Amino acid sequence: MSNDNFILSTKDFTILEAMCDDPFGHYDLLVPLIRRKIDRAIVVFRDDLPREIASINSRVAFSVNGGESDTRVLSTGQLTAPVGMLLPITTARGLALLGLGEGQEIVWTNADGVQERILLHKVEYQPEASRRERQALGQSTVPLKHKPMLRIVPGGTRQAQPSMSAALDGHDDPGPSAA
Repeated sequence: MSNDNFILSTKDFTILEAMCDDPFGHYDLLVPLIRRKIDRAIVVFRDDLPREIASINSRVAFSVNGGESDTRVLSTGQLTAPVGMLLPITTARGLALLGLGEGQEIVWTNADGVQERILLHKVEYQPEASRRERQALGQSTVPLKHKPMLRIVPGGTRQAQPSMSAALDGHDDPGPSAA
């Protein structure tokens, strides 16, 4: 694969198109990078996405400008997780990683006018590859139905209400010693 091409699943491609067409302009600073991804994308079905390609919800190891390697999960930015676990594609770095293959790098100019170089070292987990592996092992992609966790007991509402006992003098206040 050329360093100028990106491989995107149909889902990831559709999400980028929606970001590019956002009528509220939330992603205006990212539009040049989004258009670059869309224009140079090779779009494949999720079952055909090579396991070494970074897709949404993939856990990736990467470095920026030759610095230390970092590991994050690419997300749509709509999930909540501990700080530092996710890298949303609604950020330039997250978007830059989307569609890259292991060993591929991309260079772009960030919002401050500084060029950044990001290198994808490894795709440690990719949901599409994991799904294919489960299917190959004969496991269902949908969890098997389990017995219900809640058991309905007939007549359960007819249980006796706990009785309140009153002292012989008609008061149920135990007094200051109970405090």
